[in-house]
Amino acid sequence: MTAFRSFSSPSPLLGYAEAMLFVVGSTLLGLALSPEWGNSAVDLLYLPAVLATAVLGGLWPALFAALLSALAYNFFFTAPVFSLRIDNPNEVVTVVVLFVTALVTSQLAASVRRQARLAEAHANRNATIAGLARRLLTCTAAQDIAEVSARELSQIFGCNAELLIGGPELQIVAAAPSHLRLTPGDLAVAAMVFENGGRAGRGLDRAVPVEWQFHAVTSGATVMAVVALARDDGAPPLQSDQFELLDNLLDQIALAMERARLETEAQAASHDRERNRVRSVLLATIGDDLRPGLKAIRAAAGQLRRSGATDREALSTIGAEAQKLDRYVSSLADMGPETEERLLKVDGVTIDLFNRIVRRDGEDVHLTPKEYAVLAELAKHPGQVVSHAHLLKSVWGPAQENQIDYLRVAIRTLRQKLERSPAEPRLIINEPAVGYRLRADRRALPQ
Repeated sequence: MTAFRSFSSPSPLLGYAEAMLFVVGSTLLGLALSPEWGNSAVDLLYLPAVLATAVLGGLWPALFAALLSALAYNFFFTAPVFSLRIDNPNEVVTVVVLFVTALVTSQLAASVRRQARLAEAHANRNATIAGLARRLLTCTAAQDIAEVSARELSQIFGCNAELLIGGPELQIVAAAPSHLRLTPGDLAVAAMVFENGGRAGRGLDRAVPVEWQFHAVTSGATVMAVVALARDDGAPPLQSDQFELLDNLLDQIALAMERARLETEAQAASHDRERNRVRSVLLATIGDDLRPGLKAIRAAAGQLRRSGATDREALSTIGAEAQKLDRYVSSLADMGPETEERLLKVDGVTIDLFNRIVRRDGEDVHLTPKEYAVLAELAKHPGQVVSHAHLLKSVWGPAQENQIDYLRVAIRTLRQKLERSPAEPRLIINEPAVGYRLRADRRALPQ
């Protein structure tokens, strides 16, 4: 990524030198043309000089060029020449009009120049933000996001960069260059920023004598990480006019970290769902696999006992144990996932998966089969993110796994039927680019 460079004004002396050069050029050209064409159109030769100065040097050099043009025209082209005195009133008007015209023109040109520079600065800033976002989109793991973030921030601002995350204590998870380390004092300031948010450090607070600047990476009101920046020469790594760009970049980093967290939760929920599915399948097959064998054991023991076998006590023990195992198998076969055994109550909505009943404030809500299937899949994992792909595959089948519009229509209808304010959903929460999550307030045993 190309390093972002904030626009700085050109040297004032250079602007004034350019103004003098342009005015001298216009004067020489006027002196060459006036013997043959007269002085009537010479004043127009100074306008391009003022415009060029405004474009290249800014407003004040352009105003200087306007004043210099009026004086030069007066000195070289109005009678008496080679003096600043004007005898002809018409020439006074000409000089005044030249100065006013040059003044207005310089202001307009300088304004256009400022707007162009501002637009270019915004375009560069947006390109920098988009470049970081594009690189973060290719990262799936939190460690990759941290490494890309540190490297890109180091290149953009031309300084050292580190990214720290919380835990029992702050840890450096990525650095550019990789050999950088923080002192205990630096870590103390970083911990303060992680605790309170905001920024602190070099160039921000004289009461904090550290070499680094620390900036919080936040998602909403939650601080997710801390970015540390420093320069080898000891100067502040960022100036105040660069904080807006940094905040935009930190928002992109926070978004990527939040996306990685949600994807991790979605994967964990998917593993839980798969484990529950396998468990359910195993429990369902226990009866078919074990009950016939237990029944055969009990029948054989009874037949041996009736045939007069000598060890009747052993046969009774076999029969009793086989009957006990049969009861255990029956109990296991009747077991299911815990979420299907309990009621789920969220913001006035009651979801009873066991009886397939959904109520809003005590009144039954009619749902289509697809709507209920989507809600049931979310209710099996309350509080967890369920991915778009899993919902589509579970409800519509593997062939429709990419038809996300089906899911959006079902979610929109569910919100219309269940949410108190569908425009501000509190029950079914959208996790952008990942999936949906059913908020869980509490559970209760079936009534």
